[in-house]
Amino acid sequence: MEYWQLKQRQGLPLEVKIEMSKKKIREFYEHFNGDVYISFSGGKDSTVLLDLVRSVYPDVPAVFVDTGLEYPEIREFVKTIDNVTWLKPKMPFNKVIEKYGYPVISKEQSRYIRDCQNPTPNNEITRRRRMTGIDRFGVQKKSGMISKKWKKMIDAPFKVGEQCCDIMKKKPVAQYKKDTGRMQFIGTMASDSMMRTQSYMRVGCNSFDNGSSQPMAFWKEEDVWSYIKSRNLPYSKIYNMGVKRTGCMFCMFGVHLEKGKNRFQLMKETHPKQYDYCINKLGCGKVLDYIKVKY
Repeated sequence: MEYWQLKQRQGLPLEVKIEMSKKKIREFYEHFNGDVYISFSGGKDSTVLLDLVRSVYPDVPAVFVDTGLEYPEIREFVKTIDNVTWLKPKMPFNKVIEKYGYPVISKEQSRYIRDCQNPTPNNEITRRRRMTGIDRFGVQKKSGMISKKWKKMIDAPFKVGEQCCDIMKKKPVAQYKKDTGRMQFIGTMASDSMMRTQSYMRVGCNSFDNGSSQPMAFWKEEDVWSYIKSRNLPYSKIYNMGVKRTGCMFCMFGVHLEKGKNRFQLMKETHPKQYDYCINKLGCGKVLDYIKVKY
């Protein structure tokens, strides 16, 4: 798919998008003979996804990964939804950051920093790529390199790593898929990030090979809110508290880009107990200090 085609679809009226999404849902459901599930985080996007899928197939189960990092309001909202399987990771977040490092800057940059923080004879070429952009053939590349701004993170007095999501979310889900044979509907949208834009342009809504469907991929955030309001759809009250992103509370990916009051400054007001645990007990304060983000 070309980028102009994505932009064209993103500009369609909401009701047209809804029918297109339902078509993709039917195709995916029928391809896997109904052996599917809804990845449900309790956030606004997956709330709309849940309603879309169940408007066509009411009995499709939902799966919620209870990492222990969700806002209390998210967990309470998930409890109000029928037919939801709760999964839990085997390792808590404090052990994850102790072993693998703090999630900061972005998944991509954290991965690159982790490579350089853990030098071995076997990753010398990889570390050179991360530091200079020169690949194993000696060719200069623009990608795969730590941003100049964040090279200082290599020498940080703490570990940096991107693996928390893999361990706390993807592993429990992978086990569920292995146990049940079900394939997933997810509420990701191309407008969320450049990585998701590229994913949609590469595979579209339904990736039958990977067993994953993103039927809302060509929606935009305003479409999600329009759907919720036009259908008077219940959603987590966390959004009424000023919170805009409802992923893991203590995740620091992208916090340096937030304008105005960032997620941790807001958490200090709305969830002081969790804030204290995050900043002081988990040590996220020292990480934010290092990247010069106020909290």
